[in-house]
Amino acid sequence: MEWPLKRFWIIFSIALISVVVTQLFIEIYGQFEIESWFGFGAWYGFFTCVGMVLFAKFLGLMIKKPDDYYSRSESKKNKVEN
Repeated sequence: MEWPLKRFWIIFSIALISVVVTQLFIEIYGQFEIESWFGFGAWYGFFTCVGMVLFAKFLGLMIKKPDDYYSRSESKKNKVEN
């Protein structure tokens, strides 16, 4: 990994960890009790992201077209014209 990219990931990771650690010192008041659990925002974001990726994979399998989808329709047109 190149240095600027590695430096970005290090800084980004430190920022994310510091946001979670500050919850040790600052009490969180949410509308629901689960929102005040330690690291709820991080876990919620992670599992939501995983869920969206899995849903996108499933959706891709459901609406996927064969590789020769367009060429098949063109070959049928050529057969009808001849």
